[in-house]
Amino acid sequence: MSVKPSDRFEFERTLWQQKITRIAGVDEAGRGPLAGPVVAAAAILPPRWAEAGLPAELAGLNDSKQLTEAQRGNFFAFLTGCGEIEFGIAEVDAAVIDQINILQATHRAMNDALAKLNPLPPHALVDGRPVKTLRVPQTAIVKGDARSYSIAAASVLAKVTRDRLMLNFSAQFPEYGFAEHKGYGTAKHLAAIAKHGACPIHRKTFAPLKPREPKLF
Repeated sequence: MSVKPSDRFEFERTLWQQKITRIAGVDEAGRGPLAGPVVAAAAILPPRWAEAGLPAELAGLNDSKQLTEAQRGNFFAFLTGCGEIEFGIAEVDAAVIDQINILQATHRAMNDALAKLNPLPPHALVDGRPVKTLRVPQTAIVKGDARSYSIAAASVLAKVTRDRLMLNFSAQFPEYGFAEHKGYGTAKHLAAIAKHGACPIHRKTFAPLKPREPKLF
């Protein structure tokens, strides 16, 4: 079967031809912020969509960072409500991130999201670099959220979930403006930290929250 370079089911097709029918796209949101959890999602799309095309409700599905908030919200509603998609979403909070570091926390969230798929899928497509601790065989794809619809779906699920969590935290800690920057280190956020100090959802091991090492003379 010839595959066009722009085919965003390209990686899935290769595995489907090996009789692997349940392939989970896996992605995360929130590795870089100074506050809040890291969230990961896993999504399995129906193989028939590769031939029939994506449902009209998913037209334009892409890396969540390339979508508007409204687009992400619409896609999220369809992905979680259509009934043909298997998905799992998991989060690891700031306290655990501080305990085990952000890379391990991200990988834990990915494994937790996969664990919500029953049974576990036989293979995963992962955005970015390989995850050594992933609980299933994997194909790591650089910029995978823009190259695989399965990963793009996971990207949207993780991003929308995390943004909504940060909106809730914004109501709880209004002085930090989490609704606006979602915990990223914007000038406004840094100014709020300088004025108010850290709150319970800040990642204390992230600069500028991490205590400075004393200078040795």
